[in-house]
Amino acid sequence: SDAEYDSLWRELQTLETEHPALLIADSPTQTVGAEPVSAFDTVRHRVPMLSLANAFSEDELHDFDKRVRDRLDCAEDVSIDYVAEPKLDGLAVSLTYKDGVFVQGATRGDGSRGENITPNLKTIGSLPLQLPTDDPPSLLEVRGEVFMHKAGFARLNANAEQAGEKVFANPRNAAAGSLRLLDANITASRPLSLYVYALGELEGAPPPTSHYATLTWLRSLGFPVNDETTRCDGIAACYAWYQALGKRRDALPYEIDGVVFKVNDLAAQATLGFVSRAPRWAIAQKFPAEEAQTLVQAVEFQVGRTGAITPVARLQPVQVGGVQVSNATLHNMDEVRRKDIRIGDTVVVRRAGDVIPEVVRSLLELRPAETEEIVMPLICPMCDSKVEQIEGEAVARCTAGLVCQAQRKEAIKHFASRKALDIEGLGDKLIEQLLDQGLIEHVDDLFSLTQESVAALPRMGEKSAENLLKALSESQNTTLQRFIYALGIREVGEATAKALAENFGDLDSLMQADDEQLQAVDDVGPIVAKHVVAFFQEPHNQRVIRSLLEKGIHWPAPERVQVPVEGGLDGDIYVLTGTFDGMTRTEAKAALEQLGAKVTGSVSKKTTAVFAGDAPGSKVTKAEKLGVPVRDEAQLLALLATDQGAEA
Repeated sequence: SDAEYDSLWRELQTLETEHPALLIADSPTQTVGAEPVSAFDTVRHRVPMLSLANAFSEDELHDFDKRVRDRLDCAEDVSIDYVAEPKLDGLAVSLTYKDGVFVQGATRGDGSRGENITPNLKTIGSLPLQLPTDDPPSLLEVRGEVFMHKAGFARLNANAEQAGEKVFANPRNAAAGSLRLLDANITASRPLSLYVYALGELEGAPPPTSHYATLTWLRSLGFPVNDETTRCDGIAACYAWYQALGKRRDALPYEIDGVVFKVNDLAAQATLGFVSRAPRWAIAQKFPAEEAQTLVQAVEFQVGRTGAITPVARLQPVQVGGVQVSNATLHNMDEVRRKDIRIGDTVVVRRAGDVIPEVVRSLLELRPAETEEIVMPLICPMCDSKVEQIEGEAVARCTAGLVCQAQRKEAIKHFASRKALDIEGLGDKLIEQLLDQGLIEHVDDLFSLTQESVAALPRMGEKSAENLLKALSESQNTTLQRFIYALGIREVGEATAKALAENFGDLDSLMQADDEQLQAVDDVGPIVAKHVVAFFQEPHNQRVIRSLLEKGIHWPAPERVQVPVEGGLDGDIYVLTGTFDGMTRTEAKAALEQLGAKVTGSVSKKTTAVFAGDAPGSKVTKAEKLGVPVRDEAQLLALLATDQGAEA
């Protein structure tokens, strides 16, 4: 018990004070008194510490067994002897002994190199500092897992809470954080435990012939080995043991997230070998994500860097898979409606992939009489701009891409990018500095920067500041196409920006365009049109655009090309859809445009007619709905022949 341990500790301390000659280097009193180190040294593992492949179903476990049997060329009636071990949720470590004395401990790290955490590992009471044998191996490296029992974790967090300190999220984080402390005295106060599970390297002793024999031998040397470890005859026995342990999972005194199965015979392990990051002779069968019930106390809306607005449930705190969960994503309003989640509901929460908390479903049978429906806000919670949700899209977004605090960093990066205004020298780090220092808030503020303020930034100077201001000045002379693209309107790429610039000719016409006018432009469909309209209708965006123009951004007036046509198709708007026999759609488009017509990619009320070939698709349906004439290929050829003859 803790009390007995403390009593023995004090007795040892007294003996060493009264008899200094009895003090030895590996005494427990000497392993926690070192000064904090400035950093951990790097340790290169002699034998790589690899990861494990995972299985998430019975079929995947059987697939693993089949691969093992195929590589070992086993007969169908021969069962593979496996060893099953609980997969502890802790931190993997390597322990090295020379002539029976613990000399070095390290983390897994990247598999080839780890951190030297020897002083911290020495504080773990279950780790033998000297092996209890008269004939120890000259070199012994053991692999194990450092973890924290549930009870010890609860005590640690209770003490931290009482002291007003930050609590740990789960036992694994607590164990990993404790081992990486620079002061081993603090590590010694943490309730860490150890189980060993493998042999890394051995010299000066005959090697065991099986994995199970290895664990038995390590236990005889004083190493703690998990008592749940067992042998399984064949893969069916493995899965049965996995199911049985899963039922007892909550009753175990420590957290586990699955079961590890290993081929028992070491010669067979050597034959099977390794892939790049894992052995072929072992697999981790993971448990499904744990679930728990709790209450939805409120819902808040978060704004992402692309303007996406996500509902997040604020939950009554609950333990899920060893982690206290108080927030969970609801993804989008379609999901909220599909799962019928309301404020005040009792819901099932799961840690998706044992990491991200999500609300799985609402328990309607527990719904109280009064609940509150979740409603998407009409204005952005970050900047008070309008929220847009296009019909058919699940995600709602803030329309103020140029000013919203959640989006402004990405907006400025896009504005300065090569295909936009191409502001040389304005990279990600400098944008972050300008925002952090309060020198800019939105893109228009870039053109109010002074050389003095920029030069004062870290890693800048007079010359760098001068170059940036020069680049900003040069970027003001641009094109309408680049400027439209630079605004970052959703789904408006280079091609669409070019089409809009060529069609409208000036910015004012574009900003005042409605859905129908926009959809008459090639490359602009109904969804893009709605994004464009919503963007230019937002007053915050209008203000920034006016400011950009006032600060000197300009472009040359467009040169309008007049098609010399007499009695042709000037002013007509056509849409081509389907496959034509006599010509390609590209050829048909060129012929119509030569006669003065405009050919667009979408149908609107302003469309003169739709020419439909084979397999025309939804454009014909839309034309019929709008009352737009639909004509076939023969009528198209007749139109071209008539107008070409008239022109001649």
